[in-house]
Amino acid sequence: MTSHDHQPHDTPEQAFTEYDQTYWDAFYNDRPSVWSGQPNAQLVTEVADLTPGTALDVGCGEGADAIWLARQGWTVTAVDISQVALTRGAENAATDQASAARITWTRQNLLEWAPPVSSFDLISAQFMHLPKEEREPLFTRLAAAVAPGGTLLIVGHHPTDMESGAHRPPRSDLFYTAEEIGLLLDPGQWDMVTESRERVQTHDGEALTIHDAVLRARRRS
Repeated sequence: MTSHDHQPHDTPEQAFTEYDQTYWDAFYNDRPSVWSGQPNAQLVTEVADLTPGTALDVGCGEGADAIWLARQGWTVTAVDISQVALTRGAENAATDQASAARITWTRQNLLEWAPPVSSFDLISAQFMHLPKEEREPLFTRLAAAVAPGGTLLIVGHHPTDMESGAHRPPRSDLFYTAEEIGLLLDPGQWDMVTESRERVQTHDGEALTIHDAVLRARRRS
């Protein structure tokens, strides 16, 4: 599964596990580039006041977030299911050798992979939209991988976006609020901020107001 502002436009009965490495490799191969090359806005906002350390970029796609983090001084593990996306990310990073050296590109199926426990100072999952039965185990595994004192940042399209006119798959089960994700975390172990944030995005030449569900949680030391 790949992150950023995109999801396949599937039908409700279609199993999300059909979107495997073969699907995502073909998705990237069909286009010279998919994303803007700019880091996700909420990542930039939320990481600005953090001291660089080790970061995990979950569903890194073509690497814009990973590259931006590396340029801020983070040592980044960038994970995606698509080898095509990872190769493209490494190529994009190569224009700045100092930053490129701080990124490790890793292919993993995020529906199955568990990152090492208590290992990262920052874990960022941007627009990972999965059915609840797959989403919650993934986010729980990600939370377990945050080191004491580290930050978990999860950003997704808010459920209200389905009525915004933005391009969203017709599957309400893929969307969530930040508060829903916060329920997966032990409040005795985390300090959390959950928000719905407005931003304006252009779709087909039309400016639309959409909302990001943003959870930022710091694991207590």
